[in-house]
Amino acid sequence: MVETGLSRRVIGGWRDMVAMDHSDLRANLSGRYALVTGASSGIGAGVAAALAANGASVWVNHPDASTADAAEEVVAGIKEAGGQATAIQADVSSEAEVASMFAAVAADGLDILCNNAGIAHASPVEEMAVSDFDRLMAVHVRGTFLCTRAALKLMYPRNCGRIINTASQLAYIGAPGFSHYTAAKGAILSFTRSLALEIGDRGITANCVAPGATMTPILADVPEEMLEGIRLNIPAGRIAEVDDIVGAYLFLASDAAGHFRGQCLSPNGGDAFL
Repeated sequence: MVETGLSRRVIGGWRDMVAMDHSDLRANLSGRYALVTGASSGIGAGVAAALAANGASVWVNHPDASTADAAEEVVAGIKEAGGQATAIQADVSSEAEVASMFAAVAADGLDILCNNAGIAHASPVEEMAVSDFDRLMAVHVRGTFLCTRAALKLMYPRNCGRIINTASQLAYIGAPGFSHYTAAKGAILSFTRSLALEIGDRGITANCVAPGATMTPILADVPEEMLEGIRLNIPAGRIAEVDDIVGAYLFLASDAAGHFRGQCLSPNGGDAFL
């Protein structure tokens, strides 16, 4: 059986991540400015907290008014831990809203962009609504493109920066009922590789993190028995917590990752070997 409280931990895990001291995650990001999209919960919230704990000033992006309180909670947790953060609202699939967000970010400049915003739901292909397919692609793929395009305009003049895109191990192994999600994550991988080739001679890197199944709100509606099936397929024997994932982002944001170009790091507990 699934360990007691597994599904309940989906919601609470990222809040614990924001409150951590991150003493085992080290990188000197002092004086750097970071934007993390989809950072009002889950992996995005954990990444924002880890970057801030290591010296970065972080923009905590969230999509709309319904996520404003959650974003402010993340910001409050970062500030309570001694970090610097500001919430900023923008639907990353909207060109106008992305432009407005980056106009605000431009005042300080941008050193690190984490394209993390994402949505998911399950549907077999023959029953999938075109509107659901289009919306998922818009958030994941169009959002990654729009934010990356805007970030490059800020990074090019200084010839430095880190772009970290969120893919998924499912882009490599697939998943029934998630064809649109896995297709979007595969597109993000290919986009990242081509981008890395375009900017390879600059001081700007583009890489991916492809997390395995992680206890975040995106799994909140997954039935307990399905979560157990997922867990049984992971050699590590458990679904990841957010703090199992954020170290990959922190490394790719750091100076130590300067020679990583177009790569994909996948903290997945052995679910997929890349």
